[in-house]
Amino acid sequence: MSKLVKIFTDGSCLGNPGSGGYATILRYEIKEKILTSGFFLTTNNRMELMGVIAGLEILKQSCTVEIFTDSQYVKLGVTKWIYQWNKKKWKTTNKKLVKNIDLWLRINNLLKKHFITWFWIKAHAGHIENERCDQIARKSANNPTIQDQFYENIFYNKLMEKL
Repeated sequence: MSKLVKIFTDGSCLGNPGSGGYATILRYEIKEKILTSGFFLTTNNRMELMGVIAGLEILKQSCTVEIFTDSQYVKLGVTKWIYQWNKKKWKTTNKKLVKNIDLWLRINNLLKKHFITWFWIKAHAGHIENERCDQIARKSANNPTIQDQFYENIFYNKLMEKL
């Protein structure tokens, strides 16, 4: 039987787009590990995805994983939309590339390595780990150290098109 790991995640963005951060709490038996990073320019959805990615990427072996997120975007993305995106070569119904494709591709690969059950929890409703993740993610958003190159390239290209 594989190890059961619980992952609690949250993302935060100060402005959308703006500086952002994610927080991930991993729990295995009585051990707990916290992961967090802050980005200079990103979006809330990207930070929600990064929380999941960080938690799954740190696992060194295939595990049974329970992921708790307050993001409907993440939960619906991994439980419903990702299969259609895969079939349509990562294009939406209007034939555009899926937003945040770089992160969705990372998650898609990680889904193959673990047996994952997804739980959606209401944000700011007193869920202890979600509240902790929210505080940690906001702190990281206020202290960014990483450039989200993929997003910044898209952001600045769109900005230049408008000029």
